[in-house]
Amino acid sequence: MTFSLRPMRCWPLVLLLVATHALAAEPFAWPGGKRAAVSLAYDDALPSQLDHAIPALDRHGLKGSFYLTLASDTLRTRRQAWVEAAQRGHELGNHSLFHQCSSSLPDREWVPPHRDLDTTTVAQMADQVRLANVMLAALDGRTARTMTVPCGDTQAQDGNYIDAVASEFVGIKLGQGGVVMDMATLDAAAVPVDVPVGVTGEQLIARVEEAARRGTMVGFTFHGIGGDYLSVSNEAHDALLRHLVAHPDVYWVAPFVDIMQYVVRVRSTQHATP
Repeated sequence: MTFSLRPMRCWPLVLLLVATHALAAEPFAWPGGKRAAVSLAYDDALPSQLDHAIPALDRHGLKGSFYLTLASDTLRTRRQAWVEAAQRGHELGNHSLFHQCSSSLPDREWVPPHRDLDTTTVAQMADQVRLANVMLAALDGRTARTMTVPCGDTQAQDGNYIDAVASEFVGIKLGQGGVVMDMATLDAAAVPVDVPVGVTGEQLIARVEEAARRGTMVGFTFHGIGGDYLSVSNEAHDALLRHLVAHPDVYWVAPFVDIMQYVVRVRSTQHATP
């Protein structure tokens, strides 16, 4: 039996591929050596967020990100509660003034004609988003801001309106997936999120454990907590919070704006290293 030595010429290529994979798989350097970042976010300025979500976060010493539709009833009737939430360290994020979504997509019969993204121009949406930032600054006095795109819809009547406003945000939640696959390729203007509805605490915990295994981050976008719509029960929500605080060495739970500012700093340092 004879053996050919010619396949050995492939070894340099094999070693290069192994080294490249090792570099790609290297965990992201989260603060304090933690293994994953967790963003707890809540959309639409719903009453159950003030009644249930924020008190639960406060009990556990965690900070969330609340994406306010500025035309929501709670901004008119419970404005001070949002101001106080910001004073306690919760993030107030931009979810536009009127929550424009596309009526032409499936199951969008609920979109009213005067808030239809299909008939709204890029310039109109850009004005709306910028005004929302001004109104949010009046509530919390902050300038750094993040956004969650209503319904995940970006196409206005004449183009992609997120392209017109992306530079004004530290990060934008857009897309589905929740657990980031690779921090090196993460698009800060299209950070994926999970939108949990009717899930158990075990299912929520499984998502943060996946992020820890990958060394990346996970973003949740909740709506109702123990009420309202697209709801998650108080029990499931609290089970997730208990798991996070029980493992402070594993999870960095922070407002989305803090997480994205940190990611930008780390990336700029890495890119500056020869």
